[in-house]
Amino acid sequence: MKKIIITMLFFGCLIATKAQDNSIGKNDPEAKKVLDQLSAKMKTYKTLQADFTLRIENAAGKVEGSKKGTVYLKGVQYHISITGQEIFCDGKNSWSYDKSTNEVTINKVDPTVKTITPEKFFTNFYDKDFLYKLNGDVKQGNRNLQEIELTPVDKTKNFYKVYLYIDKKTKTIYSLKSLEKNGTKDIITVDKLNGNTVISDDLFVFNKAKYPGVEEVDLRN
Repeated sequence: MKKIIITMLFFGCLIATKAQDNSIGKNDPEAKKVLDQLSAKMKTYKTLQADFTLRIENAAGKVEGSKKGTVYLKGVQYHISITGQEIFCDGKNSWSYDKSTNEVTINKVDPTVKTITPEKFFTNFYDKDFLYKLNGDVKQGNRNLQEIELTPVDKTKNFYKVYLYIDKKTKTIYSLKSLEKNGTKDIITVDKLNGNTVISDDLFVFNKAKYPGVEEVDLRN
């Protein structure tokens, strides 16, 4: 569960700001143009549903695991469903459910803590915590993509580089690759994206009645 949460929630640590100078270099204005287009496009969606594939590779490039999942977004609310695991968030509380143990962990959402959320993943991929540059165009299958390289300013993070691939035609995210210091690569590919789809608020709250015998670990107190 920890690996999935870290991978999915590194979608955030990113709050849009103006490009700025810092002690380790300057941001690329051409990259900012691409990121601004991405952010503007994604913000036109009041709700969003995206099917994705999460692939984890070891330092030798061997695939250690691959899982399919779906993320639902509505403002600050989100629901992530991936094989054997689910994460719910209604903006005030979050629930992390592990099917293998039939256990759900409940936490309060602390707005003062800079965390990574799916909402930020789909809208804001740049802030004062990252340097970004445009590496150029790449082609994957029949897709024409633009590669953005993100480098964290904080060198204590578990990852040292993130590569974001943006579809030139749709101005949306196609995939993301995070390089961890231990050599592991976490790769998320967006297989399908639907904007402004109808999503009920009930989807963002854990319903205990649907999980018979579930054990609750409430960390809100």
